[in-house]
Amino acid sequence: MKKIPMRKCLATNELCPKKDLLRVVKSPEGKVFFDYSSKANGRGAYVKASLEAIDIAEKKGVLNRALETTVPSEVYEALRREVNARKN
Repeated sequence: MKKIPMRKCLATNELCPKKDLLRVVKSPEGKVFFDYSSKANGRGAYVKASLEAIDIAEKKGVLNRALETTVPSEVYEALRREVNARKN
């Protein structure tokens, strides 16, 4: 049986399989973006793939603290689009 990689959602503090989470990355150049592939180079932070978790992350600023920078609102919008795309 293959081991399932687990990661912690910063918004809900739940331990979830990596495939059920969305990754936000701060690149070495300082750019912050949603990592579609989950393999981009840089500091990563995970949020559960649910609109509620994304809202909590934005309201509490957990991604800002984890990545030690300000996460632009476009990143949160990209996360919401991805959640909606996964539902359909």
